Amino acid sequence: MSEGLSYVLVTPYTVAKSRTGGVLSRLMMRTDLELVGAQIFAPDQDFADRYSLSLRERAPQNQLVLLADYVKQYLGPSGGRPHRSLLLLFRGENPCEQLLNACGHLYTKHVEVDALVGETIRDTYSDLIFSADNPDEVRYFEPAVLTPRKQDEANNDLRMFADFLGGRENLVQNVVYPDPEKIERTLVIIKPDNWIHNSSRPGAIIDMFSRTGLRIIGIKVHRFSLAQALEFYGPVEAVLKEKLAQNFGKKAIELLQKEFHFTISKELGNLLGASFGAECARDQFHQIVEFMSGKRPNENTTEDLDEKGETKSMILVYEGEGAVNKIRDVLGATDPHQASYGTVRREFGSNVMVNTAHASDSSESYEREQKIVRINQNSLSTIIMDHVGKA
Repeated sequence: MSEGLSYVLVTPYTVAKSRTGGVLSRLMMRTDLELVGAQIFAPDQDFADRYSLSLRERAPQNQLVLLADYVKQYLGPSGGRPHRSLLLLFRGENPCEQLLNACGHLYTKHVEVDALVGETIRDTYSDLIFSADNPDEVRYFEPAVLTPRKQDEANNDLRMFADFLGGRENLVQNVVYPDPEKIERTLVIIKPDNWIHNSSRPGAIIDMFSRTGLRIIGIKVHRFSLAQALEFYGPVEAVLKEKLAQNFGKKAIELLQKEFHFTISKELGNLLGASFGAECARDQFHQIVEFMSGKRPNENTTEDLDEKGETKSMILVYEGEGAVNKIRDVLGATDPHQASYGTVRREFGSNVMVNTAHASDSSESYEREQKIVRINQNSLSTIIMDHVGKA
């Protein structure tokens, strides 16, 4: 069976309640699908009406009518303000079936609270409350997530998403702050070591960052090109050379003296630090670039520089007061073994290089980094059109 493409739409309420990480964890743990795209966007009322009509026309089933009414009323703007939703794209075998099983079905009649077990996303995060006087009357409904049941439905919806998202910026600015001068943005990268296989780690990391109270205004799945990785981590190369070259040189001196039983002169020691030590420091830098892009600088030609990398990351932009320091406090020290307990790097990092996540260390760094990764561009609509063009 050929691979398919489907989606999960995380509703504005679920995004606003910072449940994004929990939803992603369930989807990653309970499917063997690949996450290939993610985008925060703010639907307008025209899009909400189109999506609602699409749901209503599929079948006169209670749950679809409920979903259609919900989308029409709550997906679009309210009080003149658009709301953030999150679209997640997954590719693999039977994506609609797998995602529906992970998201869970909607109950069409009253179910006792103790009968719910929290197994699916909707068991945990959605609400369907009926009137005590009339068990057929729905008093409150929040589905948490939306996902199609069949591939043809997915394809139709995906075309609609691509049409709406094409050409739009990747950052959602839907809030006017009373003190805008206090508002910062910071960039977070959930690094490639979290995407080697499906696990709850990416969602758990997002969940840990959610305790900052900051708003996610942009998400994208990203593969660093070699050129981007070199530019992004360029400032690190000089730091590594300064901090490590002499250490590597001293280690070389110790090994040579032990092996050959003679004392190396100060002049030769300085030469080893400037040559061998510097080369080792440069190799450390190349390892970082390879880790982020899947490509080693000294093993690729200039023609390879701008090609999409072989490893996957997720990039998020957080916004709010003191965003830079709040995120870095939760992130923890560069060396996971030196990071405080309860921080992201302490919980998930392995070493100084494979330390699970990156965060901007200043507003100036954010401005530099967001330009390199082209944060306002998202390939999600292109991925959709490449798929539906073949469907």
